[in-house]
Amino acid sequence: MKIPILYEDNHLLVVEKPINIPVQADISQDNDLLTILKNDLKTRYQKPGNVYLGLVHRLDRPVGGVMVFAKTSKAASRLSDVIRRGQLERKYLAVVRGTPPKKKSMLEHYLHKDTKKNKVHAVSAHNKNAKKAILEYETISSKEKLKLLSVLLHTGRPHQIRVQLSTSGFPLFGDQKYGQQVNRPGQQIALWAHKLEFKHPTTGEIMKIQSTPPNEYPWSIWKDIYAHT
Repeated sequence: MKIPILYEDNHLLVVEKPINIPVQADISQDNDLLTILKNDLKTRYQKPGNVYLGLVHRLDRPVGGVMVFAKTSKAASRLSDVIRRGQLERKYLAVVRGTPPKKKSMLEHYLHKDTKKNKVHAVSAHNKNAKKAILEYETISSKEKLKLLSVLLHTGRPHQIRVQLSTSGFPLFGDQKYGQQVNRPGQQIALWAHKLEFKHPTTGEIMKIQSTPPNEYPWSIWKDIYAHT
């Protein structure tokens, strides 16, 4: 599988993650992005032995879009610190069913993950195992009873966008796990990691890298406006 490379230097590798492949090896034993990229680096640079590639953030398996990896342990440490400080700006595009009550708003929930069922629930703030989740959304456009949102993450919890939007009454198009009441089996989840902005771990340069969704339904409805988000 050929993975699109959006940016690369001696410290960073930024790629467009394809949909429906895991970021790292899991119980499915399917090809995973981290292994594919390591093998590609090994081949392209004719490296002997194991290739280092640091995983510093994740995307859910059905979600595609821009991801940054660290090619050195130093870059991985600095990028991880950037993420802990909330200085990695992550913007997503999301197609939802239902109508958000406000054109632009912030959502705050407390989330708890059921690891046995691999499902996340919004729970009371008093739940000792809950973690605060915050995002901002803005409605960009509305067509065919669907809404296109721009989503800015403030925290990076598992399944966060999917759970928060569903809990708020406008689940993602195609999400069977958190929108099974309105989505059909087989539909592809319409969530895309659209933009990353962060400070380069060694040069200090502000990196702005983006990826656009595939020209397939429902993304194809809005293919002319991604450049303006």
